[in-house]
Amino acid sequence: MLQAVAAETFDTAPAEVRFLGLPTWLKADRVGTGGRFSLIEQVIPAGFESPWHVHHSEDEAFYVLEGEVTVIAGDAHIRLGAGGTAFGPRGLPHGFRIEGNAPARVLLMTTGTDFADFVAEVSAPVNAAPAPPDLAAFGAAAGRHNLSILGPLPR
Repeated sequence: MLQAVAAETFDTAPAEVRFLGLPTWLKADRVGTGGRFSLIEQVIPAGFESPWHVHHSEDEAFYVLEGEVTVIAGDAHIRLGAGGTAFGPRGLPHGFRIEGNAPARVLLMTTGTDFADFVAEVSAPVNAAPAPPDLAAFGAAAGRHNLSILGPLPR
């Protein structure tokens, strides 16, 4: 059944925050989707690697708007260019790396909002001074949102 969402829910531009120091926009979150879906946009520099992690309560999809990204999901390595998509089902360890010499612009979509809630909790305001994340607090916040941070991306 298709359910209508009030147009005004998505009528304003999402606020920019810094997640892991990266420009990040929460475009669809718990409030706008009733907890069913999230959409996050990030601009990520070349060479950046996400942590190796698991979503326990939601699936995640990646859509590359610009740049090149390698998504590692389980044992699979999927290299994507602009227009490329990859899917990481819940429970499967995964992460990604930005390839080449240019930044990438990526959409991250989840089938719930635990990840978006986590991003909102641990992000800094856009004008905050850059600082390395507090890894203990980062891991604890991940656990509160049904995520596990497993460590660095495997080679």
